[in-house]
Amino acid sequence: MTEIFSDLSDNLKKVIKGKDDVIGLVLTALFSGGNILMDDVPGVGKTTFAKALALSISCGFQRVQFTPDLLPSDITGSSIFDPRDSEFHFRQGPIFTNIFLADEINRASPRTQSALLEAMNECQVTAEGRTYKLEQPFLVIATQNPVEYHGTYPLPEAQLDRFAMRLEIGYPDETAEMEIMYSRREGDPILQIKPVIDGKKIMEARNSVEAVGIEESVGVYMTRIVRATREDNRILLGASPRALIALSRASQARAFIEGRDYVLPEDVKELAPWVLSHRLLLENKTRYSGTSKDEVLRDVLDRVKVPL
Repeated sequence: MTEIFSDLSDNLKKVIKGKDDVIGLVLTALFSGGNILMDDVPGVGKTTFAKALALSISCGFQRVQFTPDLLPSDITGSSIFDPRDSEFHFRQGPIFTNIFLADEINRASPRTQSALLEAMNECQVTAEGRTYKLEQPFLVIATQNPVEYHGTYPLPEAQLDRFAMRLEIGYPDETAEMEIMYSRREGDPILQIKPVIDGKKIMEARNSVEAVGIEESVGVYMTRIVRATREDNRILLGASPRALIALSRASQARAFIEGRDYVLPEDVKELAPWVLSHRLLLENKTRYSGTSKDEVLRDVLDRVKVPL
């Protein structure tokens, strides 16, 4: 099953240059069943990354550009009157797909953002009194620009907690940036991306991930990391039990990708910053002192004893 990772990774590298580590994290989230928030400056390839992933998988894909005038029904769907039978019929919105790209998610109002909460957590949509299950696999990839604040709405903690990982792509190095420039001389390389796997294989991979073992001492280690974020006086809001579940699943996915049927403490420590930092809310004094969430989390990870 690990060849699934290699096939997807190689396909993404045709478009995403010099970011093998980010590709690995995105596929870790995909195999663990977690949603992804890509939080980075404009022009580094957030939307391109999401599109390349969707095109690499033979399944449904919908992209919605989030704007201030976007309504919840524009995402979930609404009832349309049919004059042929004089009845209203529910027409499904773009959320009824396998991979849903919420582009610039923080430009939509909190009311519209809330339309995603049920889908992200329970893989279902409730509209007009009826509940509809979403087809599996289902994944939300959201992008946002952390620098520009004009006309944006910060994501509430409840929504941030539903993203398994928050990732930054970052600027490429000089060699990769030249590759990006030359790769577009004859058109956009994303147009050459072909599916290398289907949704059924993704679900089989997720089942294999769930079977990866977590030894008791490693489980205790994960739990203590999460609990330590609630006990640090610099953190106003620590990681939730949902965060612990996300960390355990991501660790299982990392072990699966590396061909192991058991989780190592190194898996947990490597993934914790990507899974936990966006869920933390710092005390005002800490935030205004210039200390970042990543710095506080590193201190937490250094304090929690790693099992031998």
